[in-house]
Amino acid sequence: MSDHYQIFGAELSPYSVKVRAYFRYKGIPHDWLPRTDENMAEFQKFAKLPLVPLVVSNHGDAWQDSTPIIEEFETMFPEPSIVPADPALAFLSALIEEYADEWANKYMFHYRWWYDADQVSAAQRLARDARPHAADVEIEAMAQMLRERMVQRLGFVGSHSTTKEQIESSFIRTLKLLEKHLTHRPFLFGGRPALADFGLAAQLYQCWTDPTPRKLFDQKA
Repeated sequence: MSDHYQIFGAELSPYSVKVRAYFRYKGIPHDWLPRTDENMAEFQKFAKLPLVPLVVSNHGDAWQDSTPIIEEFETMFPEPSIVPADPALAFLSALIEEYADEWANKYMFHYRWWYDADQVSAAQRLARDARPHAADVEIEAMAQMLRERMVQRLGFVGSHSTTKEQIESSFIRTLKLLEKHLTHRPFLFGGRPALADFGLAAQLYQCWTDPTPRKLFDQKA
């Protein structure tokens, strides 16, 4: 039996869509399974932590955490490589990917849970993704619960009144830099994506799905 994989993920999880994009680029056979209440028991059979993404093989092997997943599958599916041949560029790619995971994630979380319109949009989508067959009244209740819980977690990523301007100005600066850098090349390091592209694109894609930062995309990029 040829290898086939399941990706338990969430459309609003940057780390999930990062792994999904990598699998698509590599042409790795897989099924995308949004984690829901309905498949939670199956997810928990393989997950060591209650976090997505989770990749499970048809042999029962399982992997979690987006960067280690990609690093592991890069050894299994080396072509086309996402590691630049130049060691200096390979280092920069890894550095930018780390920047995306640890700093650009603040863009996503801040905008998503700071502004009312973004809170409502994200909470509704999260609730519907988790319970795709639930009644509207149940979705509304779950969305309100998620909204209240996630807003309280803004401080976990360093988002508060003191840092708001810094996070937002950093986001706009990143958009402007990328707009200029990508004018004459499709990816950060040239003609094909590197690890950095997957990490950064995943965070920015999430911002693009939310109302407030999407307006900034239209204005700045």
